[in-house]
Amino acid sequence: MTTILGIKLFERVTTAADFQKILSEYGCFIKTRIGLHSVSDGICAPNGIVLIEFIGNDETLAEFEKALNSLGKIEIQKMTFK
Repeated sequence: MTTILGIKLFERVTTAADFQKILSEYGCFIKTRIGLHSVSDGICAPNGIVLIEFIGNDETLAEFEKALNSLGKIEIQKMTFK
């Protein structure tokens, strides 16, 4: 099964370290990761969107989503392909 997760991370500057820990913990199930956020001279956007291609079973995906949701300040959208 392959699932594409669109994750909007609010207050990215304060939550990014914990977010990265979760991504590292589930790294063996993340095939692709793309980060999208606005930057310009000296300004880093407070919010960001990360696209994740997650490969794994339903149980592992549910655990991953639960870990992400524990951060708060996050929105997850997903597409699943069997």
